[in-house]
Amino acid sequence: MSIAIVKNQLADMKLFGMLDVLENALAEATRSQLSGSELLNQLVQAEVDYRQKRKTANRIKTAKFRDRPAFEDFDFTAKRSINRPQIKEIQSLAWLEDARPLMLIGPTGVGKSFVAQAAGLHACASGKSVMFTSITKWLEHLNLARSSGSYLRYRDKLAKFDLIIFDEMGSRKLTATEAQDLCEILEERSSNKSVVFTSQLPLDHWSEVIADTVIADAIFDRLRHSALTIEVTGESYRGVKAKKLA
Repeated sequence: MSIAIVKNQLADMKLFGMLDVLENALAEATRSQLSGSELLNQLVQAEVDYRQKRKTANRIKTAKFRDRPAFEDFDFTAKRSINRPQIKEIQSLAWLEDARPLMLIGPTGVGKSFVAQAAGLHACASGKSVMFTSITKWLEHLNLARSSGSYLRYRDKLAKFDLIIFDEMGSRKLTATEAQDLCEILEERSSNKSVVFTSQLPLDHWSEVIADTVIADAIFDRLRHSALTIEVTGESYRGVKAKKLA
């Protein structure tokens, strides 16, 4: 059977990982005198790697990140309180495996959203499904779903994600109904899933943006006892970048 026929058959079966490496693998097998089983292992591994990359790419697309930062790109030269051990702890995703919320608290520009999205991207690469949204956009979608009669379907959709990242918590005040929705999401995720919050407001100030004090206390109590909370202070990333470009 000719190589052209084999390539066509691989394409027909959608074995694109094998197809991509076939010619190089055959050349390497001849050069290194690989056995049939060794060649087969190479081709199968190529297909596995290809499909994993496709799945990761799809998870990243579904997450709708605003940016795609990596932990390796975090600038430790800036004078900020977050340090390498803390970044390493976030990157380990142990908090996600333990269903602990992650809270990144600090002023604007210190890298909270960078770290949150880097964690989300790393989770995608680790096989986790992720949704990234600003708290304002999430509330808009939530209210639209409620008014259009698709609220339960939207909640079911949220429940499928292993990790939800809420960016800019505190940028908008939550009504009692919206706060109840958030509280229920935290409750639903307390056993096997997680959330990330970025916020300029320390947790004990969240009552300022949650209309119902009883629900605010419930949210506070749940996060205070379970969350991995990292306060980030120091130089603005934008300021550091501007200095470097000057």
